[in-house]
Amino acid sequence: MKRKLKTAESPGVKKPKKDEADNDDMEEERGLTVTEEDADQGTDKPAQPLEGAEAGEEEEEDDEEDEEGSEDEVEKGEGEKFGDDDDEEDGPELPTGLTGAFEDTSFASLASLVSENTLKGVKEMGFDHMTEIQHKSIRPLLEGRDILAAAKTGSGKTLAFLIPSIELIYKLKFMPRNGTGVVILSPTRELAMQTYGVMKELMTHHVHTFGLIMGGSNRTAEAQRLANGVNILVATPGRLLDHLQNTAGFMYKNLQCLIIDEADRILEVGFEEELKQIIKLLPKRRQTMLFSATQTRKVEDLARISLKKEPLYVGVDDNKDNATVDGLEQGYVVCPSEKRFMLLFTFLKKNRKKKLMVFFSSCMSVKFHYELLNYIDLPVMAIHGKQKQTKRTTTFFQFCNADSGILLCTDVAARGLDIPEVDWIVQYDPPDDPKEYIHRVGRTARGINGVGHALLILRPEELGFLRFLKQAKVPLSEFEFSWAKISDIQGQLEKLIEKNYYLHKSAQEAYKSYVRAYDSHSLKAIYSVNTLNLPMVALSFGFKVPPYVDLNVHSKGGLKMTKRGGGGGFGYQKGKGAHKAKIFKHVNKGKGDKRQFSR
Repeated sequence: MKRKLKTAESPGVKKPKKDEADNDDMEEERGLTVTEEDADQGTDKPAQPLEGAEAGEEEEEDDEEDEEGSEDEVEKGEGEKFGDDDDEEDGPELPTGLTGAFEDTSFASLASLVSENTLKGVKEMGFDHMTEIQHKSIRPLLEGRDILAAAKTGSGKTLAFLIPSIELIYKLKFMPRNGTGVVILSPTRELAMQTYGVMKELMTHHVHTFGLIMGGSNRTAEAQRLANGVNILVATPGRLLDHLQNTAGFMYKNLQCLIIDEADRILEVGFEEELKQIIKLLPKRRQTMLFSATQTRKVEDLARISLKKEPLYVGVDDNKDNATVDGLEQGYVVCPSEKRFMLLFTFLKKNRKKKLMVFFSSCMSVKFHYELLNYIDLPVMAIHGKQKQTKRTTTFFQFCNADSGILLCTDVAARGLDIPEVDWIVQYDPPDDPKEYIHRVGRTARGINGVGHALLILRPEELGFLRFLKQAKVPLSEFEFSWAKISDIQGQLEKLIEKNYYLHKSAQEAYKSYVRAYDSHSLKAIYSVNTLNLPMVALSFGFKVPPYVDLNVHSKGGLKMTKRGGGGGFGYQKGKGAHKAKIFKHVNKGKGDKRQFSR
């Protein structure tokens, strides 16, 4: 039975506006305001066909073609079933008692444990009741317990660790002369800024100092603020280690609590060694909190070296049927390489009055599609790892504050960020693994009663990825578009790329980075670069003939390509066993000859 996929904007959780001027004055008095001057600037049963993509209403009523498109709908086919669930890995062997299973989930029930100033800040932010992770972790943390917490993205982890950390500083009566009492580590600059913003709202009625240090900001100004005394410090790992080792005035010997947010992500993006050094430098007598969306072996190893002997394990999703939140409606569409851009263009054009995030596998691909879509009058924003920090920051807050808009991004924006009221998550390039998928779609349907939609675009050769998603408890159904209603702009795209020098160069770099990123996928059985029909891939970038691509083809014992820390794009290393291959321009040699690579 078919049913339509709703595309109405999700209500989200709105925060009341605050008097920013008052907050800024308070920050200036504490000497902690971060200004721009500080910055350096398969199933047997086929899926049911769908009539089209509900794509919202067009802005130009006089455009007949647009009016027809606005009536399109996406209907939901029956989801495919792939394989059997594998046995789940055993979780970390940690005590599971004292998980805060109390009946009253209102923040008011914490009145005897949490200061009036903190509760007043929570109320002004618009929160009345705790989420499950907050309900289970805040009380034990207030008692001083170490904790390893695992919860889905959008579950409210930030307040779960901010409230106890603020209370710790409040009860110990920390002053600037006491230095830093709490350190909060974030994997990316954007998440660090967001955590700092939430803390700023919570600290409205407190007098303690707090600050933010991160890569891309003015290091000298940061060092001065640290010397003045920052009671609660939000930081990225690299910049924190730098100040610990090189800033003489940094007062951290009174540290009472270390919080590692998105611990799995910090380890994934290459900060493992920095974390170990940070843990060695910080005082041993402290409370430690590890918060993560997924539990991995590396997270467990980090827990062993950073937590006390008997930490508390809080896993709010351990017995849940799905790894994603209930309000998220998710599906995939099967699309051949040559039609990928036409599908994306049609979907974005129809939904431009909504709020969407589109994920790409490389920085250059984001850059090209940003330039192309804006050139053809489809306004979009972009965030990727090659931008200057000031640009990333400006774009991030611009998209957060917008009621509608399209943000193109790499995975730099996929972890931990709370962007209000995102209606659609579109994964134009597929994720590397189920964990990455979960974190991408975690940008929508956030908070209590949050709703949202997610669309995964797969090539026919990539359908095996659905089996891995099912094993990870991710429920997906197939969406099919009416290809007759997809905008056929291929000819116009090719002419534009051919005639516009700058778009041509950008398209070349994007095409190359797409192929290289594809070759770096860890699931080689699913994402094999040898399955790419390069002439068809090139069409989606506007090329009639594929450009040259230098590609490191690795032997079985070669070095795996890895993502750069925090950038969201791909960096490449060549192992000793690696040898170069060049992808040549396609030459028609007959139907049986499909060779595209030459060593």
